[in-house]
Amino acid sequence: MASHKILVIDDSRVIRNMVRDMLPKGNFQVLEAKDGVEGLDCIRQERPNLIMLDFLLPRMSGWEVFQQVQASAELQSIPLVLMSGRREEVTEKISEPFEFFEFIEKPFEQKELIEAIKSAMAKARLPRPRTAPSIPATPAAGSATGSADAAEIAALNEKIEKMQVEIDTLKKQMMQLLTFIKQKLK
Repeated sequence: MASHKILVIDDSRVIRNMVRDMLPKGNFQVLEAKDGVEGLDCIRQERPNLIMLDFLLPRMSGWEVFQQVQASAELQSIPLVLMSGRREEVTEKISEPFEFFEFIEKPFEQKELIEAIKSAMAKARLPRPRTAPSIPATPAAGSATGSADAAEIAALNEKIEKMQVEIDTLKKQMMQLLTFIKQKLK
């Protein structure tokens, strides 16, 4: 029996089948939904262990499904992998770095899919703020530089995360280029 339920919400049967075929055999029960309404219903009924969500869907967009999932304390703990053929579609609505879910650009390969799933599972375990992120307590009384330092560190950490995303993207593009060149040389 499958130990994990993975819900693939995508209007493309090709993508749904591709994800099913890329997953290790026997470990997963793959549930499918072809639009956002069907996907959200399935999330609520089946409580999958992982959601693979296309960003552009009929009836209810992936963005709307994402918002519904994130608004529910019960559902937001489910690991989520957003999929899209264009990263900018996602970043228009959700700024990077993606803190609580993973993003994978279509088309993707099996190794990329497995890495995205692992990353989504790790990110889903991160504690979430109940409201807006709180500002860390100031150090010693009268020390105004402590909060300025904390803000500067936070800004630098954000830049580092963005740079890491760019590096990962460049690595991915380089691997795709190498694969393409190898295929052409055959």
